[in-house]
Amino acid sequence: MELQQLKQNIVHTIRMLERAEHIDFNGHVSARLPGTSRIFINERRASRSALTIKDIIEIDIEGNVLDEDGQPPNEYPLHTEMYRNREDVNAVAHTHPKWSTLFTISKVPLRPVIIQGAVIGDVAIFPKANSISNQEIATELVKAMGEDFVVLMKAHGAAIVGHNLTEVFARSVFLEENAYRQYMAGQIGYAHSLEEDEIQQMKEFIWQPKNIQKVWDNHLSKLK
Repeated sequence: MELQQLKQNIVHTIRMLERAEHIDFNGHVSARLPGTSRIFINERRASRSALTIKDIIEIDIEGNVLDEDGQPPNEYPLHTEMYRNREDVNAVAHTHPKWSTLFTISKVPLRPVIIQGAVIGDVAIFPKANSISNQEIATELVKAMGEDFVVLMKAHGAAIVGHNLTEVFARSVFLEENAYRQYMAGQIGYAHSLEEDEIQQMKEFIWQPKNIQKVWDNHLSKLK
């Protein structure tokens, strides 16, 4: 992938997340140029809703800024530690989803209750209500995620990773939609989880490139 296209996709991802209300004036997204140690992330001062390619800066694995005037988000260790520990990860998002975060505050487990939720599964919760702004706590977060692709943070938000930005965005959409449906069903009565065989079947059916791309394309069209 060309470098300029990678930067543009970071811009698209952030603006789509902001429009979907998964992030607000905070929140950040990064991508690693596949096969390299080059990491690109949004500049901390730039408005998420008006982001442009000029607001994407390059940092190294230690968080050192390689652009003259750029400042990375305070929580850049969340990104660098994911890349340091997960060779399969080329994209990372830190979001502040409204519905999903409720389940870290209420201590009600977030479970797969709709077919899109099968992709997410049972989501681990990082138990510390804290900023992920140093290497030590970022390493703890990486361990809490394990080999999964989503972890919620107590009273804070979510960390989502993927092989690329399209996957990260789709997971964010599925995570928040599942949380919303579970919350709303809970207002009626008990929100039943999918059965284990349903989870496996739906996960394989939904998590296909054509379906992931459809989610991306639908939200991207709303930006234009």
